[in-house]
Amino acid sequence: MANAQPIKQFAPPRRILIIKLRHHGDMLLTTPVISTLKQHYPEAEIDMLMYLETRDMLASEPDLTNLFTIDRTWKKQGTLAHLRHESRLIKQLTARKYDLVVNLADQWRSALVAKLTGAPVRLGFDLPKRKGKLWQFCHTHLVDVSNHHQLHTVEQNLSILAPLQLSSVDTRVTMSYSREDAAYVAKLLEKQQVNDDFVVIQPTSRWFFKCWTDEKMAETITALHGEGKTIVLTSGPAENELQMIDRILALSPKGGVVSLAGQLSLRQLAALIDKASLFIGVDSVPMHMAAALQTPLVALFGPSKRVFWSPWQAKGEVIWAGDFCELPDPDDIDTHTSERYLDAIPTQRVIDAARKRLL
Repeated sequence: MANAQPIKQFAPPRRILIIKLRHHGDMLLTTPVISTLKQHYPEAEIDMLMYLETRDMLASEPDLTNLFTIDRTWKKQGTLAHLRHESRLIKQLTARKYDLVVNLADQWRSALVAKLTGAPVRLGFDLPKRKGKLWQFCHTHLVDVSNHHQLHTVEQNLSILAPLQLSSVDTRVTMSYSREDAAYVAKLLEKQQVNDDFVVIQPTSRWFFKCWTDEKMAETITALHGEGKTIVLTSGPAENELQMIDRILALSPKGGVVSLAGQLSLRQLAALIDKASLFIGVDSVPMHMAAALQTPLVALFGPSKRVFWSPWQAKGEVIWAGDFCELPDPDDIDTHTSERYLDAIPTQRVIDAARKRLL
């Protein structure tokens, strides 16, 4: 029977696997778990199992040895091809002979992988939706989640380490990038004649209900531009995000506003944000990256669960739309809605917060 009792007679692990199968931002918020394990087990090799599309978030993480990935397009290749991919992955993981598996995921696949590794210690969460015996069978220790509704995602992740009885935890979220990423961004800025004093603005999210209006974003850009600030706009490569950037550019001053929208990898974007004087953005992965990099920020936050997803260790200000209007429950939102719940945030409120951070 799995339980969350302290682990007895646990020798320092030589190899550790962390499993997290979620989105980009979720992966970034696992870095405190990685750092904590490395600090307490400095000789251990730490691997990560994640979705292929999120690999870039942790590809430069210095405390990780191997990144194993699951490509969600495998299932589109037919049953036999899918099974071959899964079998190859399991063989790679079992060959590592893990001493400890930390399963931060909630999918059945993650539990079965944890069991199949053969690791003698396998930590998981005692999730309300996973009360069956199979979930217990796949883990040696299940950690209580009854207080998770009060905890930030970072704190939720770290709670899984309780059975290890570690003397301390590292709560810092970190975003790493390579020297090549930094050099690429430096050349790009030089080409665009952008000096060291610039503001990065990410107006877009893959879900537009988290976005501000194009007009208000353009007003903010115009105000900061009028005070001599160079603005660098960024976004993801999706067509709807690029169209949003085009609309904002059409409403903004023609000089001193540069668009790098869709041109940067996540780690290149991190290198750019790290050099910026200020980051302004909505509830999205770049917001979490700015907080991790300790770049001064102004974050516009809407109907997401603030307790879970507010920018951790942010060096700046979070402006919540709920202070200006009534927001729907995050669980009731149609993610495909065209409504922009951040519209209630006044433009001047954002401009004033940006000025304060730029002083």
